[in-house]
Amino acid sequence: HTNHRGELSTGQLLKWIDTAACLSAERHAGCPCVTASMDDIYFEHTISVGQVVNIKAKVNRAFNSSMEVGIQVSYEDLCSGKRCSICKAYATFVAQGPSGSKVKLKPLTPQTEEEKIEHSIAAERRRMRLVHKDTLKDLLTRSPRETELETRDGSVAVPAEKTRVESVELVLPPHANHQGNTFGGQIMAWMENVATIAASRLCHAHPTLRAIEMFHFRGPSQVGDRLVLKAIVNNAFKNSMEVGVCAEAYGQEMSVSRRHINSAFMTFVVLDQEGQPRTLPMVAPEPGDGVRRYREASARKKIRLDRKYVVSCKQTEVPLSVPWDQSNKVYLSYNNVSALKTLVAKANWALAREKEKVRMYTLEEDKFLSFRIEMSVRITASRAFSLLSDLRRRHEWDSHYARAELVQQVDDDDMIYHVVSQTLSHENKPQDFVILASRRKPCSKGDPYVVAFRSVTLPTHPASASFTRGETLCSGFCIWPESEETSKVAYYNQATPGYLNYVTTNVAGLSSNFCATFEACEKFLLKNKEDLIVRLQDL
Repeated sequence: HTNHRGELSTGQLLKWIDTAACLSAERHAGCPCVTASMDDIYFEHTISVGQVVNIKAKVNRAFNSSMEVGIQVSYEDLCSGKRCSICKAYATFVAQGPSGSKVKLKPLTPQTEEEKIEHSIAAERRRMRLVHKDTLKDLLTRSPRETELETRDGSVAVPAEKTRVESVELVLPPHANHQGNTFGGQIMAWMENVATIAASRLCHAHPTLRAIEMFHFRGPSQVGDRLVLKAIVNNAFKNSMEVGVCAEAYGQEMSVSRRHINSAFMTFVVLDQEGQPRTLPMVAPEPGDGVRRYREASARKKIRLDRKYVVSCKQTEVPLSVPWDQSNKVYLSYNNVSALKTLVAKANWALAREKEKVRMYTLEEDKFLSFRIEMSVRITASRAFSLLSDLRRRHEWDSHYARAELVQQVDDDDMIYHVVSQTLSHENKPQDFVILASRRKPCSKGDPYVVAFRSVTLPTHPASASFTRGETLCSGFCIWPESEETSKVAYYNQATPGYLNYVTTNVAGLSSNFCATFEACEKFLLKNKEDLIVRLQDL
């Protein structure tokens, strides 16, 4: 199971991860399941001989015929008692009935706060997976066609062709499940093996796998198939390299046609005696496909950094205003909505004030004071969603808003606004905000309509001397249908320091501004719901 350093092979760990996740998926589905995809995996540490590996897998959410399984891997040193996290992964499994037909899954009901958060955000992760390829394609389209090859002092470029590896594996019964389909973890282990050899041919050392890019299985392979595994170093950066791996299957030795099973991209580093990454040789790509892979590897590195910076960070580690651009728009949108859904799923909300129909709750955490205001309104959830998601109309009911301008329509679900507030700052100037508004309709029954807000920075709208630039970390609306004509509308806000005094004044009962604003919101919704029906009918 280990390499030359006495560390657990990453390929073996991938097999164990897939096995644990598959068992969890099949326990929920009650039938055989196959691996459909795996999200990015970042390996934080290695595991040594004699240490105990703990793998926990749990179904986060079941969709129609697929489900997301969350996996946590850690190790325990029995001698020192030390415990350490290795990685966190999300896998998608598909339930299969007789003859490979899809099975409709029963819904999953989360119980704990953690389960509710994972269940809610699973829909966002699913959305991000579906647009992953488009994100890469869009970035490559906007990148210069001519690729400038990197130069390093005293380093001679290694032809990429010299790193090429090809291996053939015969799928035997121990490699497959009870339906005869090859385990996804086994395929991943074989792919990791050839990728490691390719990386070794570049650096002439023993590389360490640091990350695996999100990938999808395109189709199954069965017992008796031959799997052809090809690997090559696509690009080498200063301290890391990307290796591309392709797996193809064919049934008979003389068969000409091959089925593309999977492609994956793995990031390797070479560590010195102090455990620090070494500088790597450069790669000289071959013309044609080699240059294409070289360019794509650079684009994927940027996307990985964006995804890790925006998505993988804890909410408290993400700066308030993250720079927005085309390449990270998917991940900022994900972070925007998932931050609000995480806030909604918190369990310790306490009722602070109640005035007629309006209820105000607070949530005190280490670094934040959050509040929630809610009430029931005689309007359908979809109409309330349409009215509240347009910030250009917010000044009609919120006295803090002076005006809002739509700066950029990113897509159907995401818009960027420049908002000017009526509130004066300590500099006696009005505040302005650049806000990303992300809208989501319910993914399944019981989900709310969501409108999430967070600050971003745009080169076209820098801070101006006329305003004090404000920021919002996490705020927005969740709207639940209560009946055919009634909805529960709730507004959430994770208060930033500049907003804190205003929040505490309302919580303490020294001001009724929050309640008055929300009552104005109700009047706005009731007044405009009929106008909205007429406009929709005209469309």
